[in-house]
Amino acid sequence: MQRRDFLKKAAAGSIAAGTALGASTAAHAKAEFKWKMVTTWPKNFPGLGTGANNLAGLITEMSGGRLTVKVYGAKELVPAFEVFDAVSSGTAEMGHGAAYYWKGKNEAFQFFSTVPFGLTANEMNGWLYYGGGMELWREAYAPFKVLPAAAGNTSVQMGGWFNKEINSIADLKGLKMRIPGLGGEVLRRLGGTPVNLPGGELFTALSSGTIDATEWVGPYNDLAFGFYKAAKYYYYPGFHEPGTTLEAIINKKAYEKLPADLQAIVMNACKVVNMDMVAEYAARNPGALQTLLNKHKVELRSYPDDVLQQLRMASQEVVAELAKKDAFSAKVYASYQKFLEDTVAFSTVSDQAYLNARAENSA
Repeated sequence: MQRRDFLKKAAAGSIAAGTALGASTAAHAKAEFKWKMVTTWPKNFPGLGTGANNLAGLITEMSGGRLTVKVYGAKELVPAFEVFDAVSSGTAEMGHGAAYYWKGKNEAFQFFSTVPFGLTANEMNGWLYYGGGMELWREAYAPFKVLPAAAGNTSVQMGGWFNKEINSIADLKGLKMRIPGLGGEVLRRLGGTPVNLPGGELFTALSSGTIDATEWVGPYNDLAFGFYKAAKYYYYPGFHEPGTTLEAIINKKAYEKLPADLQAIVMNACKVVNMDMVAEYAARNPGALQTLLNKHKVELRSYPDDVLQQLRMASQEVVAELAKKDAFSAKVYASYQKFLEDTVAFSTVSDQAYLNARAENSA
């Protein structure tokens, strides 16, 4: 109840800051809109699936029931990786997923989810909301008649689950690993085989040996999926996904049918859920990690420094090559890279400096 009250109050405050609801609400009090939201996540899955549920519930409640949103988990209405097409075609008015799943449409989409060794959750939000990222994201999706909105972030993820130790870059060669987006291209460059599977299929694939390793999100989600039953080693850090933005995609025609106040509710609800998910992962991951280590005896390992160095070099090559694909990719890369360089310069004397000092003082 406290969580829902927080979401409702936060959304109300956000809307009040930028929207005059009174007259518009009165004018459209009898209007009713019923939307379907399709997602890439298993129904009600902690964090990701519940984030989609929270978004739907918030829109429904803040609109006073004038706009109701029903959530469909992966495969309930469409398969996980057909969410984008379903929203684009109007089969559903709304979707919840991640931009790197649609890289087949345009490889530049991947910048709007996550980049290996790139922006963290807070930094991604800074780029999207105040650094020009959102305008580029809308431009990228415009040909498909959908509107994007940031609607969650998992923060820094874990490196993945393995049944063998990773002691050198040679241990990645021939490895068949579930890893999407640009992180998957980095693995391919270093001799591995990236596989893109939806979350609901990962445990079976890992248990059966269809894949040798998998990354998913972090302790909170990985514990829920029971990966500790299928793999021995849990690696960090998640170089491939330092701050993965989840998205709401909205059918443009359906959105334009809404009155202005309901449009504001949809977009501000996305922003509230975007921020709330970061807080939830910060609260849930520490306890879940301790459960994995202490109860399930998972072996936590860090990627060796030389492995991380080679992963970083390969990542820089992959991202730079993506920037050369076309003029739009180059434009997005230039914006993203400039923001990254500026934020690194500042974080060196702010967040990073503080975390280093805190670690030294607590040692």
